Amino acid sequence: MDTLFNTKFEGDPASHSQPGVQLKSNTYDLQESNVNLKLTIVSTVGFGDQINKEDSYKPIVEFIDAQFEAYLQEELKIKRVLHNYHDTRIHACLYFIAPTGHSLKSLDLVTMKKLDSKVNIIPIIAKSDAISKSELTKFKIKITSELVSNGVQIYQFPTDDESVAEINGTMNAHLPFAVIGSTEELKIGNKMMKARQYPWGTVQVENEAHCDFVKLREMLIRVNMEDLREQTHTRHYELYRRCKLEEMGFKDTDPDSKPFSLQETYEAKRNEFLGELQKKEEAMRQMFVQRVKEKEAELKEAEKELHEKFDRLKKLHQDEKKKLEDKKKSLDDEVNAFKQRKTAAELLQSQAQQAGGSQTLKRDKERKN
Repeated sequence: MDTLFNTKFEGDPASHSQPGVQLKSNTYDLQESNVNLKLTIVSTVGFGDQINKEDSYKPIVEFIDAQFEAYLQEELKIKRVLHNYHDTRIHACLYFIAPTGHSLKSLDLVTMKKLDSKVNIIPIIAKSDAISKSELTKFKIKITSELVSNGVQIYQFPTDDESVAEINGTMNAHLPFAVIGSTEELKIGNKMMKARQYPWGTVQVENEAHCDFVKLREMLIRVNMEDLREQTHTRHYELYRRCKLEEMGFKDTDPDSKPFSLQETYEAKRNEFLGELQKKEEAMRQMFVQRVKEKEAELKEAEKELHEKFDRLKKLHQDEKKKLEDKKKSLDDEVNAFKQRKTAAELLQSQAQQAGGSQTLKRDKERKN
């Protein structure tokens, strides 16, 4: 991006140990001569660095949808200010492909397939000086074949305008672009040029014999910038808008193919919502009544169990009381019998003592006589 816009953009290199994919957005105001450009660069930090890459595309899709949603909300306002609204929709996706020389990764195919209906994808072979020219040509053919066979629709430069039809047709044949980036300037001949210096030679960024950087810059910034914006609005945003409004219940025609006004749509949706709300309220009321009945039944059952337990305890108490009374009566009988035996024994003992005393007196009288 620094090479493309001849600017040193902010941002530190991100580590490859991110727990997930994070999107970082930075907006810059660029100026060249009298031309002002508001540029927003969104980088996908951590993309493809995780072991499990199954959901790596989701944060990107969610971010693009969020920008569409923000624009839709602005569009639906009563007082719209679209003429000076800061449009954050993504107009171009530069999808970098590793210069392996073999085939596209599954992650690349899945991600591009998820994005092709939401953004203009321009595939780019990064660091293309890592493979030879012959390998690069074969790699381009291989990538194009895989994209077609997997149904991935990349952005095609428009050929309907006669003024750019020829150059765009030629550039479409060069996709994906093989690019090299460098902000270092080296003296080549009598000119200072952006290039990369290697032990085996120098790779010139702006030399079309070395890479497709100039082609990318021409197509992206000078020739097709407006078409990219138009494609985003008329194709990708309209698709999102249509799906969103249909999801909300808005229609252009009724079942009889008659025009459906916004007021009718609103009333129909409102009535549908109120009907669903009433159904939910009725269902909640029925559930509440059912829960109350179940609770009452539980309480009655608990009360019945308590009564039964009370009756059992009462009967058990009465039985224990009867047993105690019987035992008390038995003990009382034993005490009375004991008292009677004691009284009889005391009487006998008294009689015996009296009889013994009479005999002693008689023997005394006899001795005296």
